[in-house]
Amino acid sequence: MNVQLSPLFRKKWFILDQSVTGLGMNPMQSFAIDDTLCRRVSNEPDWGIARTWVHSKTVVLGIQDSRLPYIDDGISFLKRSGYDVIVRNSGGLAVVLDEQVLNISLLFQDGKEMSIDRGYELMVELVRLLLGSLGKLVMDGEVKESYCPGRYDLSIKGKKFAGISQRRLRGGVAVQIYLAVSGSGSDRARLVKHFYDSAVQGAPTKYEYPQIIPAKMASLDELSQEYAGGQVDIDLSIQGIIHSLLLKLSSLSDQLDTFALSEEDWESYEENLARMVKRNEKIVMV
Repeated sequence: MNVQLSPLFRKKWFILDQSVTGLGMNPMQSFAIDDTLCRRVSNEPDWGIARTWVHSKTVVLGIQDSRLPYIDDGISFLKRSGYDVIVRNSGGLAVVLDEQVLNISLLFQDGKEMSIDRGYELMVELVRLLLGSLGKLVMDGEVKESYCPGRYDLSIKGKKFAGISQRRLRGGVAVQIYLAVSGSGSDRARLVKHFYDSAVQGAPTKYEYPQIIPAKMASLDELSQEYAGGQVDIDLSIQGIIHSLLLKLSSLSDQLDTFALSEEDWESYEENLARMVKRNEKIVMV
């Protein structure tokens, strides 16, 4: 196959790896960085930027979650369980981040060919490429009984291991995915289920929050053991998947390089971070 025919092909792919440094960052910083990169990539139709990020134990709430009737009780439960809490600026509902969850952001110019569905489809294609033989089992489609269910949930044999969100800002698109690489998917799902129980307590809500069945979620490591006997052709670790990402992006570009924020980018980042902090200061200070 001519890689230039792949919809993922870019003349220049850049990588910004924050899989290690992210462990010392507040996840609000990650969303501020993606907003910054949206602006940076907006004038570069031939660019793609891939950012990898990992954070310590945090539950990232959606804006709708923050309006649940007993949200203070829900946040208190999460904090007692050892998790930090933030509210993100992109779509979707509550998700769990920890040291065994890899997040990937793909950033492109928001051009006429980059429809919302197109953005999601590019991420789905990339994940299938990254997972080697296991990627052939990946299905996209809503797993309703998962946390943060959506049209582009990724699952194997009905068990969700990843979810995709998207943010469009200042002429750029950030397509973001969380990949549960290892650990217990059902334990993460059980945590979010208990959060909703605490934050709703049977009261009426303005939206239909997920009715989570923990067994409907799993990690890639769990799925490889269950459906491939642990015999997979890639290293199913955070760094193993990042290595696979580097190889794929190199083959999908004329040039692969690391990305460094300019002084102007850092100024934009500080503004974006200030907005994230302001969004969160009244909601999660329980």
